Formats: sequence, structure tokens, C-alpha cells
Amino acid sequence: MVDYCDALRSPNAWNFALSLFILFGILVSYLPQHYRIIARRSSEGISPYFVLLGTTSGTFAFANILTLPTSRADLACCSKISAFGCFAGALGVAQIGVQWSCFTVILLLFLLFFPRASPLSPPRHPTSAAPSYRTAVLVVGICITHIFLTVIVHLIFVYRFPSQLKACAEFFGIAGTILAAIQFLPQIYTTWRLQAIGSLSIPMMCIQTPGSFVWVGSLAGRLGAAGWSTWGIYLVTGVLQGILLIMAIGFEMRDRRDRKKHDAGGPERTKRAVRNSSGTVEERQDNERTALLGGEGQN
Repeated sequence: MVDYCDALRSPNAWNFALSLFILFGILVSYLPQHYRIIARRSSEGISPYFVLLGTTSGTFAFANILTLPTSRADLACCSKISAFGCFAGALGVAQIGVQWSCFTVILLLFLLFFPRASPLSPPRHPTSAAPSYRTAVLVVGICITHIFLTVIVHLIFVYRFPSQLKACAEFFGIAGTILAAIQFLPQIYTTWRLQAIGSLSIPMMCIQTPGSFVWVGSLAGRLGAAGWSTWGIYLVTGVLQGILLIMAIGFEMRDRRDRKKHDAGGPERTKRAVRNSSGTVEERQDNERTALLGGEGQN
């Protein structure tokens, strides 16, 4: 252990700078998504199953790196090395912890701003396949229960079966990888069905998609091939998020073209002839207000 800890006393400057950059990059990348949901006051367009799979896979990933013997050895060295060396050695754990925390915030915002239809505010994209508020509550309940169960399993192996920690970490990693592999499929389907991005944040995906591959390289360099169950999760999610990003950009560009066409052929080009109360024919802009007034006049 002493020889192992000696290697952490003087961390590689390049690896430390890259790990620190990734840590702040993870935090910053989620802020546009948090802001978009809050600004729109709606989580419309975000699949509840995407949120469910993302939160549970993130929980498994966090549990994986906390249970992995390599990470536990890094943290155990903190009592034998400087605070700087401890901080540098714990950056891998901090990265995944921040990622899990930020996605958990999305989980809470998803429920808090879940669109509930009312007679005065019907859903923007009405469809019989739209998830209900009950589904959103159920998703949050499952995620919270899963977090508590994962913590309990982790503690049982740490204190009762320490010799099996590597097997436990690999189970967490494999389970997280499987969930991450299908995490974006419900969101890809939802976005394709709506033909709109809704509350999804394109800036978030623009940061995270290339960042996922940089993160994979950093974790692989730190944990090696033995840590495949940790960095494999982010390799899979990077590929699938890239597919979703391309789809979202395509829909956004299409919507912008449609808005420009609508503005170019706006009210000034949609005039119609109407007869006023004196019998004189005049041109009037055919906008929503005149349509309403015209309807009232005919009643």
C-alpha cells in the first residue's frame, strides 16, 4: 500500500489538468438542460423512461467506482499523502459523483415541471401515447428506491464480504452499462415521434457528446483495462447521445426554416377583402384577431 500511495504523492500534471477540466465540464454541460426546463417551466418532450434509465445507470456507475478496489485504494491513501495528492487521486470518483448529482437534478425537475393538461392549457403535442403525471411520479419513486437499495448492497459487501468487492463492482458496472446502452433509445423514439426537441437542450448534448469520449480516455488511462466496467458506460452513451444530437439538430433547423417561411409570408401578405358596416369593401389583415372579430360579427 505504501508503494501504491507513493505513486499518488506526485500526480501527473497533464492527467490532473485533464481530469479537473472534465470535472468542471461535466458540471457546466448539465446547466443548459437545467436552465431550459426551468425557463420553459415544462419537461415536455423528455421521456420518463430516459430519465428512469439515466438515473439508475448513473447510480450504478457511481456505486461501481466507489466499490472498485482501485478507487478504494486511492481514497485509502488520503491519510498517508498530501491533500493535493488526495484530491488528484479522488478526481475520478468526483467526476462520476458530479455526473450522477446533475442527472438527479434533471429527475427532480422532470417531476416538478411535468406538463399536466388542463382545459385552459392543453398539451402542446397532444397524443394518446403521452406519459401521465402518475407515470412521472412512479419513475421518481423507482429511482429513489433504487438509490437506497444500491447503497444497502454496497455497504453489505464493504463490511460483510470485502473479498468480493471486485465482483460487486463489476456487477454494478455491467448493470449500469446495460441500462446506459438502452438509456437513449426511449428518448430517441420520443423525439422522433414528436418531431420536436421539446425541453431537450441541444447545447448540453453538444458539450456532452464529444466530452463523453474525452472522459472515456481519461478514465481508461486512470483505471486501465481492468476498469472497463466503469468507462464502458460512457463509451456507449456517447455514441447514442450523438445519434440523438444529430436528430435534434435536424428538427431544430427544420423548425427554424418553417418559422422564417411563416414570417416571410406573414400578415402583410394575407389580406382579404371584407365589407364594412357602410357597405364599402376594404382590405383587412387576416390575422387571429380579425378572425375572432369576424366570427363575433357574424353571430
